[in-house]
Amino acid sequence: MAQTDPIRIAAHIAGSIDLYGALRQAGADAGQEVILAEIMAALLKGHTVAQATAARLASVDRGLLRAVLRKGAGLPATAGAPAVRAYLETVTPAPLFLPTIQESATLALLTAGQHPDMPAFSDHAFDTWFAGKAEGRRLYGLGSYFEKRSVYATPQFADVASPEWRTLHLGIDVFAPAGTPVYAPLAGRVLHLTYNADRLDYGHTLIVEHSADGVPFYTLYGHLGASLPTLLAKGDSVAPGQLIAHLGDWDENGGWAAHIHFQVMTDMLDQNGGNFFGVGHESLSDVWAEICLDPNLILRLPAVMFTL
Repeated sequence: MAQTDPIRIAAHIAGSIDLYGALRQAGADAGQEVILAEIMAALLKGHTVAQATAARLASVDRGLLRAVLRKGAGLPATAGAPAVRAYLETVTPAPLFLPTIQESATLALLTAGQHPDMPAFSDHAFDTWFAGKAEGRRLYGLGSYFEKRSVYATPQFADVASPEWRTLHLGIDVFAPAGTPVYAPLAGRVLHLTYNADRLDYGHTLIVEHSADGVPFYTLYGHLGASLPTLLAKGDSVAPGQLIAHLGDWDENGGWAAHIHFQVMTDMLDQNGGNFFGVGHESLSDVWAEICLDPNLILRLPAVMFTL
């Protein structure tokens, strides 16, 4: 195949079952960034199978597709990922909670059978179970970044570009009582302040834009309380240590036990509506790891806190 010829690339990927894998290979074959729009145009001019492939790609976030192509070509999945990672390794973030997680009791809430009696986070029985673990003391429950969760292995976390379901958790969860205050770890500007109302979505959601010495990146705070729009508005500046939200209860946070889903994004992809992927594809783990950096770059929690 002529490595950068979009017509030949289109012919090569047309009808592929796993379009993510096919695009990754196209990027690898090209050895440089491939222009997604040119591939899409070539597919649309092709035969029926090619046009159907274009329709499948069109239903997927194009920013994600571009990231897959870049990674295949040996480039960072997002242009800003290296600079953002380097920046976060040097700054001193303010704590997300007070008292800090580091100076409090914690429990790793692993979901692969390590707690056989633990109800699902979406089961109201979880509250009683977690309160029993707390035994009257302040306790933060921690859900791991990049944990593979079977709860996501459902068609809700699928798309037509691949038969693979998204199962990798892209944030860190911190469980604490509803109403617990949340503080800004970094300076930034409110980009989105949204209520994502679907069951098991984020509920009240905050996305803040930051600058890594001129390179934009973003933090997402999901499952917040209804106090959010009384505390902030779109476009507001946010200072480190500022009260920005409270943890939401079941009826306001998407239908979950009270916790925050905290996530770091180096690019918003094509997600412009105040939401973002919270779960990624295992086969694209290296891509998602650069789109959504480990939030522990900010939280700075000892690795032992995520183990039993």
